[in-house]
Parts: sequence; C-alpha cells; structure tokens
Amino acid sequence: MKRTEKMTPFIVMDIMKKSLEYEDCIHFEVGQPDICPSDGVLNAMKKALDVGQFPYTEAKGIRQLRENISGFYKNFYSVDVDPDRILLTVGTSGAFLIAYSIMLDIGEKLAFTDPGYPCYKNYSYLLGIDPVMIPVSADTDYQMTPEMLALHKDVKAVQISSPANPMGNVYEKNNLKELVSYCNKKDIGFISDEIYHGLVYGDRREHTALEFSDDVIVINGFSKYFCMPGARLGWMIMPEKLVRSAEIVMQNLYISAPTVSQLGCVEAFDYDFLADYKAEYEKRRNFLYSQLKDIFKIDVLPEGAFYIWADISDYSDDCYSFAMELMENAHVAVTPGVDFGVNQTGRYIRFAYTRSIEHMAEGVKRIKDYLKNR
Repeated sequence: MKRTEKMTPFIVMDIMKKSLEYEDCIHFEVGQPDICPSDGVLNAMKKALDVGQFPYTEAKGIRQLRENISGFYKNFYSVDVDPDRILLTVGTSGAFLIAYSIMLDIGEKLAFTDPGYPCYKNYSYLLGIDPVMIPVSADTDYQMTPEMLALHKDVKAVQISSPANPMGNVYEKNNLKELVSYCNKKDIGFISDEIYHGLVYGDRREHTALEFSDDVIVINGFSKYFCMPGARLGWMIMPEKLVRSAEIVMQNLYISAPTVSQLGCVEAFDYDFLADYKAEYEKRRNFLYSQLKDIFKIDVLPEGAFYIWADISDYSDDCYSFAMELMENAHVAVTPGVDFGVNQTGRYIRFAYTRSIEHMAEGVKRIKDYLKNR
C-alpha cells in the first residue's frame, strides 16, 4: 500500500531486539525508565486485579483520573483545564493518531523538526498526510521558529516536542509563546508533545502550550515522568470544538484506554515521589554527560528528557554501522541518529540515561576500551 511504503522502521526497537542476543548487554538505546512507579500506583493496580475490575470505561476515560490530570495542570503550570477537555488514550502513540486524524485531511501538510521523534512522520504517511520536515540545528537550540515555518506554504498544522527527543532541548517561554501565537494568527493547528514534562533540570523550567492558548492540542502520558511505559496510557487536552470528533474516533478505534492502567494512574500524582525520581535522573544526566563529552562531541547539554545526542564524526560518518560495531564488539546498545531524520543525523548516536550510574559506567568503560583498540 502506498500509505505504508514510505514508513520507516522504528530502529531503536530493532536495536533493542538485537541486544537480546547478548546477555551482558549495556543498554543506552531505549528511553524506558528503570524505576518502578509509586506504591500508590502499584497498590491501586493490584486492587483492581484482585477484585477483577476489567470493564470498558467511557471513551474519554475515568472521570477521577481526568480530574486528577486537571489538578496536575493547576499545580504544575497554574493553568485551569476543564476535565471534559481531557481524553485518555492508548499511550501517546494513540493520541497522535487521533489528533492527526481530526486535524488534517489526506494530502494536507504537517510540519515538525528534523531531527525529531520518528513516529511523527510515520503516522503522517499512514494517514495520507504530507510531512514537512524542517531542518534544525544547535544554532537555534534545535527548535522550530516562526521564521522557519514561514518558508513553507500551506502548512495545516505544526507538531513540536519540548523537551525534545533525541536532543533533550527545552523551548524557552518566549520562543514557545511566539510560535504558538504565530500559528494561531495564521490558522495553523498546533500540537505540543509534552511527554517529558517533569524531567527538566537545573534552572530551566518547562512551559505548556496551554499557557498561551486554548486553541492547541497538548499530548502527554504516563510513560516517562510517571515511570509507566508498559501501562500504555496517555492523554490529550483538546480545544472544546474538537473534543466530540476525537471521542468518536476513540470509540471506534479502541473503545477505551486500558482500565487497569487508568485505575492505577489515578494514584500517580505523588509529587514527593516524582521529585525524588527527577533528582535521580538529573544525577544520571550529569554523570553520563561528564563521561561522554571526553569521547564524543556534544552540541548541547540536554536540559530535559533523558537523552544525550552525541556527534561521532571523529570515528565514523555512518552512525548505523557504528552502533552495530558497539553492539557486536562491546555489547553496548545505542540508537543510531538516522532513526530521527535525515538532517545531518548520520553522524550522531543517541544515549538514554535510563539505567543506573553503575550500569552506565560499565558501558562507558566498554566504549572507551573498544575505541582505544579499534
């Protein structure tokens, strides 16, 4: 089918599969937290299993969870969000498919950055949408600007992520405000992927697009900050005018998000637990950055998420082959940059600091030893 011919593999998942061939493999490839969710979440899920709570929920999701998410926005951003504008989805992946489906028609254009999260373009191909990949670099902190967007005609919607995957850059408040305002004035839809919110370090603070407009779609979920990638639960906050259309798609696509996951996530907003979790990841970032900067060139210190974007051009201009070398010779798994686009990505690899410092230290040692004797 033409809609799937242009789709590319999610290479990181292929890397993860290959890593299973090596029992002693060190894992830098997948952005998957290794810390368990809070006791409140685990106890709520266990209770649901013990009493056999497996019904469908309404398509938008359990009311109590949507109210708790609304409270999260009030607590975290001082933004009021009506729970009726919040829709629970099967991961953020489900949210993107729904958002694209109701915002864009076949042949319309969706703009996003290159490098960027690879699934954006693949969802576009699947739905018959034309992806517009806007090249970004360290010169603009890997961020899209109104000036970049103005060079492209007939863009129907924009997709950004902050903190971004794979670079970890965070949109500064005024930059995000300017981009949202530009899109609103030009009647360009705005979709903000905020899955790594909560994982922003140092003095930088993350801002939700909802601070600047209600006429945006915000997507977030429980996989990263809340330590539950396998729960497969995300959420969307929609403009009121789009809620019913999204609900209809959800009813037909998957009826409702997983009930047990929803019941567990009602208890996810344990802010003391989340603060400790964030502090641990900041330690891991600082450690891995201090080690890798002496091996590879690193354009930017990641301000958020849990990735480091490393330039390997001193060793190779073929990141996929280089990643395979590390896997086969050092038993270290990393993600090749070409998974994230075509804009100079061949000279980069991505490291995820989602394992313990001890685990990462062993990985760095293996990389150094291999490169020394290469």
